[in-house]
Amino acid sequence: MARIAFIGLGVMGYPMAGHLKRSGDHDVTVYNRTAAKAAAWVKEYGGGSAPTPREAARDADLVFSCVGNDEDVRSIAYGESGAFTGMKQGAIFVDHTTASALLARELDANARALGLGFLDAPVSGGQAGAQNGQLGIMVGGDPAVFERARPVLELYARSCALIGPAGSGQLAKMVNQICVVGVIQGLAEGLNFGRRAGLDMENVLSVITQGAATSWQMENRSGTMLEGKFDFGFAVDWMRKDLGICLQEAKKNGARLPVITLVEQFYAQLQSRGGGRWDSSSLIHLLAKN
Repeated sequence: MARIAFIGLGVMGYPMAGHLKRSGDHDVTVYNRTAAKAAAWVKEYGGGSAPTPREAARDADLVFSCVGNDEDVRSIAYGESGAFTGMKQGAIFVDHTTASALLARELDANARALGLGFLDAPVSGGQAGAQNGQLGIMVGGDPAVFERARPVLELYARSCALIGPAGSGQLAKMVNQICVVGVIQGLAEGLNFGRRAGLDMENVLSVITQGAATSWQMENRSGTMLEGKFDFGFAVDWMRKDLGICLQEAKKNGARLPVITLVEQFYAQLQSRGGGRWDSSSLIHLLAKN
């Protein structure tokens, strides 16, 4: 049984921390910026909560974080009340936040200087994957550190793989998001085209989901996209943030991202229409409303 701290109890972190407590029966202490959320988690799962990341991380073998962006990670890792200050020698900090590869390398260097291990480990699978313990975890870091953390990571993973050195997990997540939004935009255009052509789209989908056009998005989101239901899943605000990270990285490595450049602008339009919290499949909304 490991002593674990989990920092950040959003729609992903809340159930992920729950799996660590229930599936692994570990000693889990949580921290959340909104203390009421931490209290609710303790009431549901047991374990304990702490008033600061530093106190949560004290004496922990592994410290997990799942927050919003680069600056959020820095705010809970560094400083007098930060997790790094409270961690013991040899402990491992695992960051599940989708953030920049630059931040991952920075955290890795600072962790090494303090005698700590570090892994950047963004996840894929959305809220349902977190709740069901079926996430894909893309990891960057030292192989020996990864092997120490792997048994705990697998408590909420469908797949968990070390991609390469620090930053590689974040780069792999960028690949994931680039592929996902291209599929969503194509699906939105196809569904909108078929509906405007007067086709029975339920009938069409029953055929094309059995062929080369199928995808997770088609099988899980096509029905709700046609119904205009976007009150679940991965929010537009989060996806646009992720695509911004992809575009920044592409400027550094010279990759051309013409589709992502365009779709990022579409998500900006959805935000301007009040759809920042809609699911990322809401791209079809722009096509339906002309």
